[in-house]
Amino acid sequence: MMKQENHGDDGANLHASQDDMESLVLDEPPPSSNGQSSPSASASVERHSTTATTSSTSQNFNSILEPPSYADAVFTSFDSSSSNGQENPKQPSYQSDPPTRSEFLKIWVSDPEKELELTNSLVPGGTSYYTYLITTRTNMPEYGGPGSEFTVRRRFKDVVTLSDRLSESYRGFVIPIRPDKSVVESQVMQIEQFVEQRRAALSKYLNKLAVHPTLKKSEELRLFLVVRGKLPLAKSVDMASRMLDGAVRLPRQLTGEAAAVTDVNEAAQPAKGGRDLLRIFRELRQSVVNDWGGVKPMVVEEDKEFMERKEKVAEFEQQLSNLSQQAESLVKAQQDMGETMGELGLAFVKLTKLETEGAMFQSQTIRATDMKNVATAAVKASRLYRELNAQTVKHLDKLHEYLGVILAVNSAFSDRSSALLTVQTLSSELVSLQSRIEKLEAAASKIFGGDRSRMRKIEELKETLKVSEDAKACAVREYERIKENNRSELERVDRERHEDFMGMLKGFVLNQAGYAEKMANAWEKLAEETSAYERDGN
Repeated sequence: MMKQENHGDDGANLHASQDDMESLVLDEPPPSSNGQSSPSASASVERHSTTATTSSTSQNFNSILEPPSYADAVFTSFDSSSSNGQENPKQPSYQSDPPTRSEFLKIWVSDPEKELELTNSLVPGGTSYYTYLITTRTNMPEYGGPGSEFTVRRRFKDVVTLSDRLSESYRGFVIPIRPDKSVVESQVMQIEQFVEQRRAALSKYLNKLAVHPTLKKSEELRLFLVVRGKLPLAKSVDMASRMLDGAVRLPRQLTGEAAAVTDVNEAAQPAKGGRDLLRIFRELRQSVVNDWGGVKPMVVEEDKEFMERKEKVAEFEQQLSNLSQQAESLVKAQQDMGETMGELGLAFVKLTKLETEGAMFQSQTIRATDMKNVATAAVKASRLYRELNAQTVKHLDKLHEYLGVILAVNSAFSDRSSALLTVQTLSSELVSLQSRIEKLEAAASKIFGGDRSRMRKIEELKETLKVSEDAKACAVREYERIKENNRSELERVDRERHEDFMGMLKGFVLNQAGYAEKMANAWEKLAEETSAYERDGN
């Protein structure tokens, strides 16, 4: 959502030539290993600058470019916990491990490698795909305790399998949304850019799983992170294959050759899997009856608190989407402002050069000096706007991230609705079976000696009734389990949202205040110099 365009060549764009800007070289803080200003380096330079003399021009420039009082809090106390959300894609850094006193699970994704698909294709070379080196460090007992470290290679298809297995095993949980396959982007973007974007997305996704209090202890995630070689998880069967299996089974169910009743083991799983089309049709019919039949289902959602929470989540999603769009507008406005300031500075540089080359009077020299100072301040402001925009994207991207969280919450709600629909469908089937048995028993009782064919049918229906009762009991237990998962997960999401939004707001406000102060200092210094020229002229 909120992405900042690459401005790595902005300096070259702003400076028409080296001669144009040779008098506007600004001292930059030393870059850190990841290409960004180190917080500790910034603080160190600023502490040094407070003790140095301020008469030097370069030192004045440094005092403007280095963080002032507000930005001190931003770059040291607040943002020091995160290195701007970036990591080295080539080699993961282990320098900031979580403290060993608490439980942690940290995952790095790096070193993408291109590999060939081993198929029976007659085409030389076949198809290719990328694998990623996944490094895990943890002290959790499920992974072997303190000092445990693992490295495996996984492809994107393995991540899809992991996501599907978690969704099946942990219904009702708010499971982080996995990255999309992005087929279109892979065809449009440069392959290196696409691979790096996917690497970063996989790293973020796996670390979200690693901090989930339940999923981080799951056997599915442990196998994914620990076992080398082929992923020991059952692969997902595509929807077309499942529907085909269901279509083959359906005629046999209708003719009585195959069981037409929901199996006890399948009752705890959603019908949308597709292998039992008859069950899908029954639940679809039940859904239509619920919505349009005018008859209240035997089992309904009676948790009023949950229904209120669900409505609030829907309203929150709407407001969050609007806020995210406004944040994008802010990022675009700051980006445009930075570019405009840079262009303004360049224009003043060109005018300064013209005034200097043809200077015949003292007034021309004074004007040229004033314009040079304006150009210098505009270029500084342009750089500060770009820095501010990077920080704005870093903090307000949390809004876009929570749109994904809301998708996961809605998915957990869908698990609940699906489980309730299964219970409603089985309840209706039990009523129908009981009614058929009663009618057959009444008809058989009117015949002297009984009707053997009807008696056999009654026994079959009673057996089906017993299986359906067991299936309903299993479905009810699954529904209650999902309800409890929804409740606990909503509480967890609320706690985390409070912490995340407080951190986002603090970072955003401190950066806005800090960079506003830096820009004000630059223009204030320019105003003082301009006033001095005016006094000298008078």
